[in-house]
Amino acid sequence: MVKMPNCCQSEISDGSANAKGERRFFRATVSPILLTVLCLTTTCATNAQESPKITKFIPRLISQSPAPPLTGVASSGNQISLNGRTLPGTWLQRPGKSGQVTTNISDGAFRQLIGVNFLNSSNSAKQPIQWFSSVTKPLVLATSLLGAYRYLDITNFAQTSGWQIQANGNTLVIATPKTQITNIVQSQEPPEASTPLQQSRILVDLDRPTPWQVAQGSAIAKPQTPSSDPDTPTPKSTTPPNREWTITLDGIANPVLIERYTPQPSAAPTAPPTLLPNLLKQLLPVTPTQPIPAAPAPIPEPLIQQVEVVKNQTIISLSVPFGLSPQVSTVANPNRLIIDIRPDPLEERDITWAPGLLWRQHYVNLGTQRFPVVWLEVNPRKFGLTLKPMWASPDGLAGTAPLIQTAQRYLAVAGINGGYFNRNNKLPLGAIRRDNQWLSGPILNRGAIAWNDSGQFYFGRLTLEETLIAANEQRLSILFLNSGYVQSGIARYTSAWGSTYTPLTDNEIILVVQKNQITQQLPGGKVGATAVPIPQDGYLLTLRANATSAASQLPIGSAVSISSTTTPADFSRYPHIIGAGPLLIQNRQVVLDAKSEKFSNAFIAEKAIRSGICTTATGTLMITATHNRVGGYGPNLAEHAQLMQLMGCVDALNLDGGSSTSLYLGGQLLDRSPSTAARVHNGIGIFLQPRK
Repeated sequence: MVKMPNCCQSEISDGSANAKGERRFFRATVSPILLTVLCLTTTCATNAQESPKITKFIPRLISQSPAPPLTGVASSGNQISLNGRTLPGTWLQRPGKSGQVTTNISDGAFRQLIGVNFLNSSNSAKQPIQWFSSVTKPLVLATSLLGAYRYLDITNFAQTSGWQIQANGNTLVIATPKTQITNIVQSQEPPEASTPLQQSRILVDLDRPTPWQVAQGSAIAKPQTPSSDPDTPTPKSTTPPNREWTITLDGIANPVLIERYTPQPSAAPTAPPTLLPNLLKQLLPVTPTQPIPAAPAPIPEPLIQQVEVVKNQTIISLSVPFGLSPQVSTVANPNRLIIDIRPDPLEERDITWAPGLLWRQHYVNLGTQRFPVVWLEVNPRKFGLTLKPMWASPDGLAGTAPLIQTAQRYLAVAGINGGYFNRNNKLPLGAIRRDNQWLSGPILNRGAIAWNDSGQFYFGRLTLEETLIAANEQRLSILFLNSGYVQSGIARYTSAWGSTYTPLTDNEIILVVQKNQITQQLPGGKVGATAVPIPQDGYLLTLRANATSAASQLPIGSAVSISSTTTPADFSRYPHIIGAGPLLIQNRQVVLDAKSEKFSNAFIAEKAIRSGICTTATGTLMITATHNRVGGYGPNLAEHAQLMQLMGCVDALNLDGGSSTSLYLGGQLLDRSPSTAARVHNGIGIFLQPRK
């Protein structure tokens, strides 16, 4: 009997695998937009299709009609040079009144690169912002939707701020006035009764407004103090490590500030004697009445680790304890950056980003626990809004990529990560169906969402039943379709998998089927040893373990056919499906049963960052990212179901979570820094159909 690897437990991408070390939520972060592509013309949209060799079996990447050529655009590009540093970011310039050229930057790039804070808005044509200005009288920028991005007209903003802007080919060159950082002061805030964690505030004084960014770094390793007793192992710290954060400003800090926050070399600690404790143990055995000296309290790390100037930028490096994150804001008169280190950094927002597309972020209370949730509300019946599955590789199903990259390649306006996958071999572990074609079949009767282009949705636990029908009406069950989930039995691989199939287990027997006839029987050999071409006019059948005995019943030349049905049958009526699980809510009731969907006990109990998708009583679709509760970790599955219920979900599905959780909108991740988001296999894209 061949031992099958249990991909679904040890290597599957889910909250239990991904949440480790990725348990922090923050409001603002600025990392360059990854592989931003400005595909706004017919030519670019056409070139974004799959390669011709597999277009027959894999749906086109672009789910809607190619975008029409932009009229009235003087120039456009996908790079921004900010004070000499070239960064990804989409932009365009248009002729304005009296021959004046207006400059427009995608809101994701503007928010991330400049440090602008978006305020509430119920009008998708206008976006109030706060940037070294009054919150009560905010600046309001005009917006326009083009392709997969929303652009902000920054012409007047840039003139008022003293910026110099010039288009240079594909690059928009921006130079901001030289800025001096005159002071950096840290103050300690007394903890409130409801937030026992110690809060701090850092004030950064400037002589003028300037772009700024905040980015989350990696965990800071704590040095281990060796035990003075060689027979006693050094205890491991139970306190989560601090996290590195950096605040970067386009300006030069006063040399006094750099010296004030320059780390001072410390004397190396003297190694403790090793013989004395052993001698004391022999002469003075410990009795129950003897007091045990308490270990000295650890000295907390300073919040501000360093201030340095690099390439005309001042970088403030922070060491932030677990459970706290920076919340950054600005004020004018005096110009000041305010960095609050708090357990609840999320700034609650309701922004109408496009007609029928609302960006929201709020704390949702579950008992005494507060969870930060960022979500998009989509009206799928609004003209022009559609949903499609999307996956990472343009050449088949093997591969992963950051969701931000996948969404931009498909020209999606918005999206969220989807189902599970094997992180080692980057293969899917669940249902993907697009435009009535199965890309990958479901596994383990897990939860799935199905929908059509009319805005109708269906939730349930999904099984695909495929049967191979051979001579004399002989019937053999096909257990898996284009799946990385490997078990004994028969699996089927089509050209949607890729141009070739490489055995996933030892000693498989591979049957080549072309035009409904078995044309070859091939030995698979060792795992990964030999790639077998997948015919364009057929498929491969792989016989694993005990199923290899069926090869004698399927000789070369045999005519075969396949019957296919879903359970429940309602799933078959929908052209698009994404499987994940577990199913959380049906008909307003929590129906969570993770054990029946074969999830591990560790996954069920773990508190982790979660992604979800649901529909409401009004037919609105919500895609959600729920991060760490105030003062702790993210929700477990039961809490996730309750949170979705509290948010008004009628039917809801848990998606892949942990570091896979990524909520995308217009070139940016809304819920986290791109540097903390893992590569994912597939997702659900939201597309904006151009008006005709």
